Amino acid sequence: MATQVIVLNGGSSSGKSAIVRCLQRVLPHPWISFGVDDLIDRLPPAMLGSPAGLSFGRRGEVDVGEDFLAVQHAWLVGIAAMAGAGARIVLDDVFLGGGASQERLRGYLTGLEVLWAGVRCAPAVAAGREIARGDRVIGMAATQAETVHEGVHYDVEVDTGRTESLDCARAIAAHVR
Repeated sequence: MATQVIVLNGGSSSGKSAIVRCLQRVLPHPWISFGVDDLIDRLPPAMLGSPAGLSFGRRGEVDVGEDFLAVQHAWLVGIAAMAGAGARIVLDDVFLGGGASQERLRGYLTGLEVLWAGVRCAPAVAAGREIARGDRVIGMAATQAETVHEGVHYDVEVDTGRTESLDCARAIAAHVR
């Protein structure tokens, strides 16, 4: 069966978005990209900073509330439906719960051919990117750099601290059926 969904998991500022753009250029068919940042950017302002929505601690911790989980559920059901209808999807995510997050997502993607890709980056490199971006809570990148990978099983892993985004994308694309 052909790959229907590519899931990229990595911490904030690990380089996932750059890899997604490169994947869309190197893969032979059209792939639609969705990222957790897309979902967050479209939330109503009242959900940001709310215990029921999404809130951020002073050191970059992310707290996820019930309202966010409800919206995320609908979003993931929609993404899975699109893939089931024939769209090729690249999903850029941050598994805050490590392996438990992967298992939850696996439930949404049941019946689909999924390629699981880990996007690693040394905490110091990610922290430097975070500062340069200027749109993240300082500390988020270092906090997430390793924890998002705990207990996660991948088909392929890349390291953006050692390898350019295009080469990372090519390495992932080599595993697409």
